[in-house]
Amino acid sequence: MNSTKTLPSRLIGAAERVPPSLSLLAGPANGRVALPVRLAWSGLTEFDVSDARQRLTLYRTLLDCGQREDIVRYVNAALLRADWPRIRRLTSRRLVALWERQLPELAT
Repeated sequence: MNSTKTLPSRLIGAAERVPPSLSLLAGPANGRVALPVRLAWSGLTEFDVSDARQRLTLYRTLLDCGQREDIVRYVNAALLRADWPRIRRLTSRRLVALWERQLPELAT
């Protein structure tokens, strides 16, 4: 008898986490961001937004695990737009599609 159950999709509720507008993103353009333990429980917990690699890790963590309030607080709209080509290559296609459907300016 197999007692393995299917895990729920990480994408449940993902559409509601996407902000309705890039203009709402108020994250810093430089400096350091320290994520709460509920978002960064292992590995890096503090990120230098000026470092492209750390910022990419930060933004991917937030897109995957953050609530809308976290995304609005920690993600900078201009940096997200600049990083989006890299983020979309490294993130689930389904998650990217959700973001681009809500924020079509990212797809351009």
